[in-house]
Amino acid sequence: MSELALLGGKPVRSEPFPPWPVHDEREAKALAAVLASSNWGGYPSPNTHAKAFAERFAAAHTARFCIPAANGTVTLEIALRAAGVRAGDEVIVTPYTWVATAAAPVYLNAVPVFADVDPETYCLDPKAVEAAITPRTKAIIPVHLGCRMADMDALMAIAAKHNLTVIEDCAHMHGARWKDRGVGSIGHLGSFSFQSSKLMTAGEGGAILTSDPELAERCHSLVNCGRKLEGYDSFDGWMLGWNDRIGEFQAAVLGCQMDRLEEQTILREKNADYLYAALADVPGIRPLRRDPRITRTGNYQVILRYDPAGFGGLKRDRFAEALTAEGIEVDPYFYIPLYQSPLLTVTAADYPMIRERYGDAITTDSASCPVAEKAAYQEALWIHHPLFMGDHRDMDQVVDAIRKIQKNVGELL
Repeated sequence: MSELALLGGKPVRSEPFPPWPVHDEREAKALAAVLASSNWGGYPSPNTHAKAFAERFAAAHTARFCIPAANGTVTLEIALRAAGVRAGDEVIVTPYTWVATAAAPVYLNAVPVFADVDPETYCLDPKAVEAAITPRTKAIIPVHLGCRMADMDALMAIAAKHNLTVIEDCAHMHGARWKDRGVGSIGHLGSFSFQSSKLMTAGEGGAILTSDPELAERCHSLVNCGRKLEGYDSFDGWMLGWNDRIGEFQAAVLGCQMDRLEEQTILREKNADYLYAALADVPGIRPLRRDPRITRTGNYQVILRYDPAGFGGLKRDRFAEALTAEGIEVDPYFYIPLYQSPLLTVTAADYPMIRERYGDAITTDSASCPVAEKAAYQEALWIHHPLFMGDHRDMDQVVDAIRKIQKNVGELL
């Protein structure tokens, strides 16, 4: 019988990794208190728990203001609107991310423009960004992806040169820091998600960070149906807003999640670093390059780069199948390039401002980002963060499973 679990052998690991999300009596008490209060909704905005959470979240990320909202997609839309993005404006985005990053400008009838990623980090490549700028470019949305951050120094310099707004998509990176500044506070605005799988979660929810008072007021107003209430009533004019408020049940849970963020962030980082060191002498597997300016990373997903040469030419997808069978769940297709994704179904009939750049629709031929395509279809292995909430024994089992596949790779070829 083969040693490999995929072929009938005993897996390296049979017990589950730590569960997610983490919760205890704190969430139960907070939810019960909101229930008893009968003050459940998002109005007045921000409501009691939402305001308390916003103050803590902003401080933890070195920003002046936090605007809670319904989810991490609407926070991108709100940030774009607050920054003055209008129909027909272009917004430079990475293709290697969740669909919301490119969909947010589309929802405003603006135009997403795809720029390729850095082959060492899979984050937006500043050189590709600069090459994509046109007279219509209004904003850049870099995504801090999985376990790495975009080069914020270079992107902010490009933005200053061309008078562009930078909106950090931090859906993967709660608690991380760039040169000891919190993510989301480096760009003009930062967007966060609290969806079920995220590093902090209330099931759904989102937040916008900024240190610009007027941008903060505009975001508050847009979240709250365009109202101008005390605290965000001093900017000129009125805007057509949305009801994108966060409810008090979610805000109360997020307050409890904040209690754990620092400890969990440190634990994930220590385990990821231990894994990287243990893999140093394993050919064919290596981590993405960590920029020394990243002084703390979030590790929503730890992304490893796969080289088939280290495994006798075995294709990445077959390796991922074998590793998952060993009890180490890994996802090779966590993201595919957005212009190839059926989720980004965008037609000029619905969003006419895309027509000049893309014709009748955004299609698989609408962009070419070879680095992102290679990552998506040949290299990237995504490991979800709960695996890093345990101890070094868990990391040793990841390495043991990889070495086991490497030793018996001939059976898979």
